[in-house]
Amino acid sequence: MTNSPTAGSPAPDAPPRASRTPRVALVGDRSPHVKSHARVPLLLDALAECDGLVLDAYWIPTPDAREPGAVQGFDAVWVLPGSPYASEEGALAAVRTAREDGIPFLGTCGGFQHALLEFARNVCGLPRLAHAENDPGADAHDLLIAPLACSLVGHEGTVRVTPGSLAESVLGAERSTERYHCGYGPDGRHLDTLRAHGLRFSGADEAGQVRIAELPGHPFYLATLFQPELAGDGTRPHPVVRALARAATAHATGRPAGATR
Repeated sequence: MTNSPTAGSPAPDAPPRASRTPRVALVGDRSPHVKSHARVPLLLDALAECDGLVLDAYWIPTPDAREPGAVQGFDAVWVLPGSPYASEEGALAAVRTAREDGIPFLGTCGGFQHALLEFARNVCGLPRLAHAENDPGADAHDLLIAPLACSLVGHEGTVRVTPGSLAESVLGAERSTERYHCGYGPDGRHLDTLRAHGLRFSGADEAGQVRIAELPGHPFYLATLFQPELAGDGTRPHPVVRALARAATAHATGRPAGATR
């Protein structure tokens, strides 16, 4: 894995520094052809310069994430876009470790999809549920993540969030416009089972299709089908990215993450 450099000095009104620099695992198969990956260094710089949130970020390819303890010891885990991943198993292992060990977690686009898949298999006891992109031969009734009726590649759309949710506290509003780059999303027939086991769907588009998931009781666990990495030009971190950085800093100091529901 490779260390992504951070740059910039904390802002004058920056929060107190952690006793150590928070370490963030960036889980994904890094590629110059994935725009969100190219945005990450810009976002790290902006977090340091604008918010005083300095992070020590490491890329972990999904095959490496299969190894026991691959993301243990980190202060946050971010499963980034770029599916199909080289290793579905590795992506799911990273999500599971963050969920079970109380490590602040963010999953965006493919990370959102695999967060739902991990929860369905390991919490709901539904090991046969599949992702159509990873398993195109799966029976339609076993698909948790299925092709979208209308692709969202390059699209923007309105997301409405649930009042009182972590998503609302992070976004600071009940409605926002977000950018997508995906062709797969959750199949609605299985979502009630995930809800019954504790996963909360706290954001949806205008048609009611799920776009945000969170896990109440976890220090910080948020997954979005949209890509906050693509907001603006990368010089002002999206509130979701900033919230993960703050949660990582809190984890590094042993303090509560703050905005949880």
